[in-house]
Amino acid sequence: MSETPLTDAIIDTAVMLAAQSDWESLRLYQVAEKLGISLNDIRSQFNEKDAIVDAWFDRADQAMLDACEQTGFLEMSARQKIVHCLMAWFEALGKQQQVTRQMIAAKLEFGHVHIQFPAIMRISRTVQWLREAAQRNAPLPRRALEETALTSIYIATFGFWLNDRSHQYQATRQLLDFKLSIAERFSRCLFRDSKTD
Repeated sequence: MSETPLTDAIIDTAVMLAAQSDWESLRLYQVAEKLGISLNDIRSQFNEKDAIVDAWFDRADQAMLDACEQTGFLEMSARQKIVHCLMAWFEALGKQQQVTRQMIAAKLEFGHVHIQFPAIMRISRTVQWLREAAQRNAPLPRRALEETALTSIYIATFGFWLNDRSHQYQATRQLLDFKLSIAERFSRCLFRDSKTD
């Protein structure tokens, strides 16, 4: 969904109000009151509160794709491209790291299956865009292995980032680079061995 001035204002206001209390207690009528609009105005843009969460993460996806257009990106190694793109994704959310953490906690709350299944699809979508941004084009079966490994690395690194207090998330960057280096070595060994079979 492309953002309009209204959707943009709703997202910003919802996140700002959540930062003053917490995401769980935020109500959409509060967002409407703050913006001087009706609940129907919000419903015309978001069919539920969790849709705002999706839009918040869409902004991170956009930041990741913007990062691959920066000068010098094409000269980076495959690992550097992935690190560069994912760090742009984290930095986009870092403006409200605590609220982002609360959004994830709400998605993981027991009984919210209707929210959890789309969250799994969101992970897959972000990883697919990450692969596109990093210009990964491995054929099957290597692509399937790469997607699985990258998804695992993304989830683990995101979980770490949610509580990372280091300057400019350097601890997250180091963890991500370390996990990617291990995955690269494993992939080289696996596919080198498969060529000799």
